[in-house]
Amino acid sequence: MISAADRAFISDLCRTRAGLQVDPEKGYLIDSRLGPVARREGYATPEVFIEFLRAGADERMAWAAVEAMALPETEFFRDRAVFSHLVEDVIPELARAREGQPVRVWSTACGTGQEVYSLAMLLADKPGFAGKVEIYASDLSERSLEKAQSGLYSQFEVQRGLPARMLVRHFEKRGESFALSPRIRQMVRWRRVNLVDDLARYGQFELVLCRNILGQLADAARLKVHDQLKSALAPGGRLVLGLKDEAVDLAPVTPATGVFAAAA
Repeated sequence: MISAADRAFISDLCRTRAGLQVDPEKGYLIDSRLGPVARREGYATPEVFIEFLRAGADERMAWAAVEAMALPETEFFRDRAVFSHLVEDVIPELARAREGQPVRVWSTACGTGQEVYSLAMLLADKPGFAGKVEIYASDLSERSLEKAQSGLYSQFEVQRGLPARMLVRHFEKRGESFALSPRIRQMVRWRRVNLVDDLARYGQFELVLCRNILGQLADAARLKVHDQLKSALAPGGRLVLGLKDEAVDLAPVTPATGVFAAAA
C-alpha cells in the first residue's frame, strides 16, 4: 500500500503542475492510476516509481504521473441533449453572427476524443455546415491525444453512448477495434494544453467546451481556469460546462445544457 507521505507527494505534484485536486486519502485510486504507469516504465511497484519521482530528475516521468491522475471519464454523446442543442441551435446562431467566417470551436480537456468526435460527426451529417466550423481539441495527456488522433476505439468504448447508425456511418471494423473515418478525424486539430498555463496565446473562440473538468481542480486553479476560459471567448461566444459545473459572471443561456454566454 502506498504510504501517506507518498500519497501526499502525488497530491501536491498534481496540484502544483496542473491544478488537479487529488485526495491523498484515496489510496486505491492513486495506486490504480499509477500502477499501469509504473509497470509501463519498468518500475516494480508504484512505491518504487514514486521514490524515483521524489528525486526530481525526470520531467517526463513526473508528467506521466500527473497525466495518469488526470484521466477523465468520457464517452460518446455524453448528455446527448447538450450535443443536439449545440448543433441545432447554438452553432447555427454563432454562424449567422459570423457572417461567413468560420465558427471556431475548442474542446478543452478532450481526453481520448469521444466528446469532440461526437460533435464533429453531428456537424458532418448536418447539411450546409461544410467549411463553416473549425474544430480544435486539447488535453493535458499526450497519450490521450495520441489515442484520440488515431480514432481507434474498442467494442466497449463504442458501446458507451454511440448510436448504432453513427457506428455504421462513420466507423469501420478493424480487428478487435473500430476505426473512425479519416473524414471525421481530419475535422479536428489537436494540441497539448495545460489549462492552468497562460491560454491567451491560443486566441479566442466562438464556442468553448470544458465539461466536467472544473470540479476536478483545486479551488485556486478552478477560478484561474474559469477566468481564462471566459477570456478565450470571442464577443458573444458561448462556454459549455458540465451540468454540475458553475459559471461566474456569465449569462446562463440554457442552464439545462450547461451553455453560458460571454458579453456581446
